[in-house]
Amino acid sequence: MPDWLEVAWRTLVAVVILFLLTKLLGKRQVSQLSLFEYITGITIGSLAAYIPLDLESSWYLGLVSLAVWIVVSLGIEFLQLKSKKARDFIDGKGTILIKGGKILEDNLAKERLTLDELMEELRRKNVFRAADVEFAIMEPSGDINVLLTRENQPLTPKHLGVKVGPEYEPQAVIMDGEIMDEPLATIGKNRAWLHTELEKIGAAVENVFLGQVDSYGQLTIDLFDDQIKAPEPQAKASLYATLKKCEADLEMFALSVQDEKAKEMYERCSHQMQRILADVKPLLHT
Repeated sequence: MPDWLEVAWRTLVAVVILFLLTKLLGKRQVSQLSLFEYITGITIGSLAAYIPLDLESSWYLGLVSLAVWIVVSLGIEFLQLKSKKARDFIDGKGTILIKGGKILEDNLAKERLTLDELMEELRRKNVFRAADVEFAIMEPSGDINVLLTRENQPLTPKHLGVKVGPEYEPQAVIMDGEIMDEPLATIGKNRAWLHTELEKIGAAVENVFLGQVDSYGQLTIDLFDDQIKAPEPQAKASLYATLKKCEADLEMFALSVQDEKAKEMYERCSHQMQRILADVKPLLHT
């Protein structure tokens, strides 16, 4: 077999085997790497490059070496799953860099991190003053995570005591002008419903680049033509306005009716409608 053909054949085999072994190792090998996983990735890549080019030795020996590395990596990962001490020894522990707004210089030196590098990482988290940080921790992966002091944290509905409705994964029901039947069936809708919603918006299926339905059944679209702004869905706002009108009508009836029993009934219904509005407002104003 000519050398070029043998190199091509070995390369093809190495690529297939490397892909299968990487799939076996899992997604962590292509995300944030620990120190050992970083070493493993470099070594496996080097071995995979060595297999097709070393024509003077038995190429299958490179595959044996690859297999040994994979087995060792799997063994290390299994040990990390079972033992906290093993995780701490192999991956290391997080290091606190800032505590209560105070930068810990000794820990910076321990991690060989300069003040400029720390401030750069803080700016990536949209933090520009070290004094605004309650905790900043360098994780074993090298990432720096930041917790702001309570007064500098963003205001959330929980801080205000407001309950909001749960959110679920939106379903893409239109892609590239084509209707996706499976996501439609997942949310219990059909093509007739989708065409009705598109008519309300005033858009045709073939003009929609992406159409998504949220957990409340609202359809939002993005058109191929970026110059055209797609109208915002108004179903929830319209429903809330209708409920508010019902409440106003009940109050008006309570004021205008002369019969005391009827007045009491309308007032009671008005109070019930107010409670209903308070309950559904977080759901309809998301």
